Amino acid sequence: MRHQDEPVLGTEADASVREGMEVPTLPERIRGLVQREQFAVLCTQGHNQPYGSVVAFAISQNLKTAVFATPTATRKYRLLSRCDRVALVVDDRGGHPDNMMKVEAITATGQACQVEAGPEFDGWAELLVARHPYLKSFVAAPSTALFRIDILRYFYVTRFQEVHQWIPTSDG
Repeated sequence: MRHQDEPVLGTEADASVREGMEVPTLPERIRGLVQREQFAVLCTQGHNQPYGSVVAFAISQNLKTAVFATPTATRKYRLLSRCDRVALVVDDRGGHPDNMMKVEAITATGQACQVEAGPEFDGWAELLVARHPYLKSFVAAPSTALFRIDILRYFYVTRFQEVHQWIPTSDG
């Protein structure tokens, strides 16, 4: 069962035309960012402390699910085993070292679930390895766990302070 992890922000509508020019919709901007960036910071929590880890990730076409792999002998794995509420932060600051106003970032919040061996595992592993071919043997190793994040909402930030929220729906 999916639950909401934060109060819903105002229901501002996406402007599809700004100054007479077409601009991408919010889901299109989110998709563009997560497709351009190869890595994210996975935010977990445990013992009343937050914890961040860099992960190689892939995301489903409908933007509802992300996937990553981690060794089972890590703090990240232990924290995920105890608390499934996570955030995934993706940004493009590396492309704008001299202008913070151009940086785009998303925080995707949701629930993480370990994917057990079987057809579901195979499908998510294929998505992750297609994006990160160098992870093929790592993902297949018995000491590696594959996690799926069911994304509840996105917070998209531009110009350092403009925040927009998007909740993936069943109709995409």
